[in-house]
Amino acid sequence: MEPVTVDGSPLTPAQVAAVALGRARVVAGDDLEARLAPARAVVERAVESDQVVYGITTGFGALATTHIGKTETEALQYNLIRSHAVGVGPPLDDEIVRAMLLLRARTLAQGHSGVRPVIVNKLLELLERGILPVVPSQGSVGASGDLAPFAHLALPLIGEGKVRVAGQVKPTTEVDFEPVRLLTKEGLSLLNGTEGMTAMGAIALHHARNLTLAADAAVALTVEALLGSARPFRPEIHELRAHPGQVASAARIARLIDGSGIIASHSDDVVHAVQDSYSLRCAPQVHGAVADTLDHLERVLSIEMSSVVDNPIVFPESGEVLSGGNFHGEPLAFVFDFATIAVSELASIAERRTDRLLDPARSQGLPPFLAGRPGVESGYMITQYVQAALVAENRVLAHPASVDSVPTSAGQEDHVSMGWGAARKLLQVIENVRRVLAIEVICAVRGIELRAPLTPGHGTSALVGKVREHVAGVDGDREMSEDIDTVAALIETGELGDQAG
Repeated sequence: MEPVTVDGSPLTPAQVAAVALGRARVVAGDDLEARLAPARAVVERAVESDQVVYGITTGFGALATTHIGKTETEALQYNLIRSHAVGVGPPLDDEIVRAMLLLRARTLAQGHSGVRPVIVNKLLELLERGILPVVPSQGSVGASGDLAPFAHLALPLIGEGKVRVAGQVKPTTEVDFEPVRLLTKEGLSLLNGTEGMTAMGAIALHHARNLTLAADAAVALTVEALLGSARPFRPEIHELRAHPGQVASAARIARLIDGSGIIASHSDDVVHAVQDSYSLRCAPQVHGAVADTLDHLERVLSIEMSSVVDNPIVFPESGEVLSGGNFHGEPLAFVFDFATIAVSELASIAERRTDRLLDPARSQGLPPFLAGRPGVESGYMITQYVQAALVAENRVLAHPASVDSVPTSAGQEDHVSMGWGAARKLLQVIENVRRVLAIEVICAVRGIELRAPLTPGHGTSALVGKVREHVAGVDGDREMSEDIDTVAALIETGELGDQAG
């Protein structure tokens, strides 16, 4: 990809995901100095005149009424970062940290935060050199910004905290990185904003898109393995209910099973499969609704990636510094919760399809649990148990985080979004769904092979080949955990979905 330029202009979720996954470089815009200078001048004038301006000459949060003299405004910046670095839990994945660095730099580069170009450039230097701050995954309530995570993200800029370089964690002091001296408001501007949850949302969107493609691939395989009908995927059905995701899903499935000798072997049998189960014939309606929900997620993320989410906000034109609430994560919390509910349905319906593949009463002649010697062998029986466990876990995780709020800062911040928690849950559900779909694919490929000498469609034949490149067929009972993870990895990278797309 072309390098992503950070000059304050909007970014897309695809650009953020590309940087996060290491597929695109980042460069600073040429006009940072000119863009940032007017807002910086406003901040400096406020300090010199000793005005009472929130976050510049006052304390933070409930301490907003505490006046800070101009001789202490720089000390306040360091104290803010140190005092807010209280995150707990396992560290965030590198891809999330990379996205956070990118998005924080983009917000500050807009020229409404009052920071100097060196702050933006230092964030980009960490990103470019692969010096990734160690950021604990828990501790944000999604309002006033993702404060605790951002404090850990900012610590290396002042020569403190820990970083991960080439997979190794070490103190920042042991890395060849020149810290920066923070001036007034710069510490606060490193903390305020929604870019932490936005970063997770962009990565989640990327992975969830791969899930929808993989889910359509899994359906196509299962339809053939179960001797299902191609009729529910005919375009004239879906044109009468023209939800974009539904139309696209049906077209993908129809394309994958086109030319299927398996389906042709029974397509004229009126008695057979007059109606397939909902989990087969309603797959486009379910998968399509998920895709449409992800479109909504993308719209919200795109707005957020073109917004000023700092506080207070500097308006160079008027010389005002206004305290507001653009850091509140409610728009993101809502859409993350909605996306979590939607994505979890991909696993719910996939588990039902897998159950049919394994149940001899409903699998159209396949051996019980797809075993070579049923009774002596259990075959794929327990893979559905794993699906059931993951689906049950998803139901708990799909409970919306955004309906909760725990007041903070002595009641000053008395309503919070919990958007950070909503984003974390979404990522976990995506991981669970990936494995549920991997299990369906493995079982469906086995089912198709058991239909030989009948042949699958052109697309499904390619899917079977792709899976067999990485996972051998089961000849007798053996451990299959690695097989599941291998196919899940094909889904994560998009290799499986590419066959469907």
